[in-house]
Amino acid sequence: MRYLISVSYDGSKLYGFQRLLHHKTVQGELERVLTKINKTIVYVKGAGRTDRGVHARDQRVHFDLNVDIPTDRLVIAMNSMLDPSIHVNDATIVDKDFHARFDVKKKTYEYIINVGEYDPLINDYVYNYNHPLNITKMKAASKVLLGAHSYKAFTSGERESYNSIIYDIKIKKVGDLIYLRFTGKSFYRYMVRNLVGALMLVGEGKLNREDILKMIDNDKNNITYPTAPANGLYLLKIEY
Repeated sequence: MRYLISVSYDGSKLYGFQRLLHHKTVQGELERVLTKINKTIVYVKGAGRTDRGVHARDQRVHFDLNVDIPTDRLVIAMNSMLDPSIHVNDATIVDKDFHARFDVKKKTYEYIINVGEYDPLINDYVYNYNHPLNITKMKAASKVLLGAHSYKAFTSGERESYNSIIYDIKIKKVGDLIYLRFTGKSFYRYMVRNLVGALMLVGEGKLNREDILKMIDNDKNNITYPTAPANGLYLLKIEY
């Protein structure tokens, strides 16, 4: 029986999603618990791999079990054994050929920046930038990122293709917090954090809309920008 679960987790308490031998990870914790339930080893496949420090509201994971267990009981059983930093939101039964990663249609990430006074209580959950940003300029520059492009200029590492589609970018300010929400087909290594870093330079007045357009058009990073830290990033939603 193949199951699909939605998982939330606090990335500040974990070493990322991918299984590691000597560190606590999301994949490692899920496999530990599911192996106990299944009584034989279980491997899980996630919709994507989040880095250490990145959080999730709706990471999706599929796996196969030999035991036929109702989805509500499975959720209760898993949550009773999982590390407190990880929580299973719900579970469904899916077709045997379903794949949590390859069947994704859209992903939504959110990045949170604190532009107010430094707050140690939220430091693991937002980027404590603590300086003003012009979100009107950031919104204008973000428009050139929409649509189908190669995002090589905003992707770290080498890969065969850098092509993807960003369907929507929303930027809003609530109090001292700025929320940047990205919805797209695929997001590659550090891509969201690099996009945020570049847009923050626009908000500082150090880059402009045309600079962002040049990086997209030239398919290369010819302008230096920072990679925003992991702690402000959330995997918000996966759609199939």
